[in-house]
Amino acid sequence: MIDLDTISALIVEANPNMRTQLRNMLNMSGIAKVQFAVSAGVAVRKLRDARFDLILCEYHIGDGQDGQHLLEDLRHNGIIPLATLFIMVTGERQYERVVSAAELAPNDYILKPFAADTLHDRILRALEKRDAFMPAYKLIELGNVPDAIAYCAEAEGKFPQWALDFLRLRAELHVASGQADTAQQLYERILENRSVPWARLGLAKTLYMQKRFTEATDMLQALVSENDLFVDAYDWLARTREAAGNLESARSILASATALSPHRIGRLRRLGELSIETGDHEGAEKVLSEVVRKGKYSDFRDPEDHVRLLQAQLGKGDTVQAEATIRDLERSMAGMEKTRHCSTLSSALVHVKKGDTQRAGDALKSLLAERGAAQSLSPKLKGELARACFASQLDDHGTEVVLDIMRNAPDERAVAQAKAMLKDVGKEALGEQLAGQIDGEVKDLVSEGARKAQGGDYDGAVQLMLSAVRRMPGNTHVLFNATLALLKHIENCGWNERFAEQARGMMERARAQDPGNSRLPALTAYYYSLLKRYGIHA
Repeated sequence: MIDLDTISALIVEANPNMRTQLRNMLNMSGIAKVQFAVSAGVAVRKLRDARFDLILCEYHIGDGQDGQHLLEDLRHNGIIPLATLFIMVTGERQYERVVSAAELAPNDYILKPFAADTLHDRILRALEKRDAFMPAYKLIELGNVPDAIAYCAEAEGKFPQWALDFLRLRAELHVASGQADTAQQLYERILENRSVPWARLGLAKTLYMQKRFTEATDMLQALVSENDLFVDAYDWLARTREAAGNLESARSILASATALSPHRIGRLRRLGELSIETGDHEGAEKVLSEVVRKGKYSDFRDPEDHVRLLQAQLGKGDTVQAEATIRDLERSMAGMEKTRHCSTLSSALVHVKKGDTQRAGDALKSLLAERGAAQSLSPKLKGELARACFASQLDDHGTEVVLDIMRNAPDERAVAQAKAMLKDVGKEALGEQLAGQIDGEVKDLVSEGARKAQGGDYDGAVQLMLSAVRRMPGNTHVLFNATLALLKHIENCGWNERFAEQARGMMERARAQDPGNSRLPALTAYYYSLLKRYGIHA
């Protein structure tokens, strides 16, 4: 029997009467350790400070957020572990359509009104299911994906009532490991028996990973046609259209998703970026103004949102409003180091727009002289930084920024975007030259690392590749080969805890940047074979 008096709970509810009612129901169930959060922001801060077994969340929590957005923020940002149960409380009769399709669904949801006995039974059921999944969750948190996959396969037979859920988790783990073909087979197996929306979405993701964009598009288009509330499918359809080079279509799809679900900052941000890229500066300003407004009260705010808004305003030729945006950035985001960098870049962009290359150049040189300032910016803003340098006759500085972008490009698409920017500023030949230079640098490093390892100089290979990672921390090819150097050192020189931790960290970074990379599965298997060889329990 599950002992409910050991369970800790957080109630996320703005209405004080409902908070009291839910607490009383939990107390009646035997759950006495109960805390409250009156908003999403308060919930995030409490969950950063402490772990809870259960989150009981009202769907409508005010402040332009709902419980589904909160759940996605908590999971995507790693604020709650997989073992924390998230149960949604809602009066929305259509919510069942949303949750049946959601990529990130709550553990359960309860429709109002409900009795204390109903809540008690649903919590017990969720805890029982959590206990069955707990070994997999622990392995995942340790980064031991192969053993987590193996456990899920075994558990499908051991817990037949949750076989479909274990199969879903197994498929998702294969996706996260870059094993698109294996995940595809599992999703197809699920769909042979049940046409569940999340499995069709998962299958579309595997097609996307394999760059089979036409097939993925057809499947995603069918999903949104059948369920107009399937917002995750809209997001993936937009991503697929963008990857295929159709930015206007991607922008239109995201606009439709935003009309259905207007509060998700990440989606609004991407819509604003695509609006800028497709020349719709009026639409971009409207969307990004909302992103900035929401971001001021968010625990996930980013000063770069002000820069994006400023780009839209400058695209319209409105330097007065752009300068007001800089003042708002400095006031509302004060205290964040990145704010200063974004403010300086924004000032330079305004000066470029006004044609004042002297003041633009001074601002840019000030930013680039500050150690680590450019590194704090996203790749897209680094591209704007380089563009501003070229517009201010700071070609050497612009070239260095582009070199940094290319050195840390996670994939060929990022390199292509940097080359497109250079073509746009009349420096197409420079783009080809720099791309060739970086390609040569990486190949030379990898060859030298391999040569050292083949000659038995495993220490030298590790030192060389770790030095390369420090220079190119975002370059997936370098991350892979540095990981390989560390693992070869462990294989040939004995167990090294620090090297193993570094290898695991770099694999995770590579996986986050390029989950579909074909080298990931073999590298992951190599890592775990070494753990087993040395009797290390991950």
